[in-house]
Amino acid sequence: MNEGATTARGAEPREPRRKKRGALNQGGRGAWLYLLPAVVVYVGFLIYPAVSTLQFSFLDWDGIAPPAWAGIDNFVLALTDPLLARAIGNGLLLIVFFTVIPIAVGLLMTALLVGRVRHGTTFFRVVFFLPQVLPLVAVGTTWRWVYSEDGMVNQFLELIGLGHLTRAWLGDEQFALVALGLIGTWVMSGLCMMLFMSGAQKVDASLHEAAAIDGAGPVRQFLSVTLPGLRKEISIAGVITTIAALASFDLVFVTTNGGPAGATNVPALLVYRLAFNEGDIGAASALAVVLTVLVVVLVGAIRYLAREDS
Repeated sequence: MNEGATTARGAEPREPRRKKRGALNQGGRGAWLYLLPAVVVYVGFLIYPAVSTLQFSFLDWDGIAPPAWAGIDNFVLALTDPLLARAIGNGLLLIVFFTVIPIAVGLLMTALLVGRVRHGTTFFRVVFFLPQVLPLVAVGTTWRWVYSEDGMVNQFLELIGLGHLTRAWLGDEQFALVALGLIGTWVMSGLCMMLFMSGAQKVDASLHEAAAIDGAGPVRQFLSVTLPGLRKEISIAGVITTIAALASFDLVFVTTNGGPAGATNVPALLVYRLAFNEGDIGAASALAVVLTVLVVVLVGAIRYLAREDS
């Protein structure tokens, strides 16, 4: 009788465990049913196109005739052709205007606004963040007029007595890429400032008080207390703006379309031209793969440099 009672008591906890495990399995299957639409969209619109692009990069195909195997010829072309190599170089140069300068401007504006401007902070945020809200097509169209021969830039130069410097900025082979990059600086600076200001508000105020007691002024407090606390925000801003610089298409297409004489060609624009204008799907796919690898490498480097234990 004792054995039966013991057996019965030992079996009691097993039954709830089985029921609990079964409920968890059913809950897991139910969760996958909810996730299934998102997974289908993700696979259909991201994974499948990416795998197809990699496959096309090894083919000689115009999109209509039967494809032929090309091996790594398309990649050799993407890395050795002067036009394509220059486009990659232009993309790397745009990182300075899309990433480095906006991060510096964002940090400067954060240092000036956080903790000092009590009234009107919302106004500054809206004004600086406004370019992020505007479509890049509208931004490009507006700046194309600003840079034109009778645009605001030349009018300002004539007003201050520097009329000899006026030119069609986007039509000048020497200055077109710099003028285009400054548009990117204008667009991205507000985003960086918003990220940094939100991060600076999370820094413990007691750290600033301790630094002030030790005799640190506003500049030293920002460099020694606020700036280290913005490591994650700087990393996020670097990733976003670097991808924007290398993948820029609409802004270039609207303002210069790669001109003059290819001075503002970028990889994304050449991918479009190779695929849809010249019908060289293989070369376009290879250049897209090279661009993807370049983005992954640079983003990985940014994340590595911004890691917490560095």
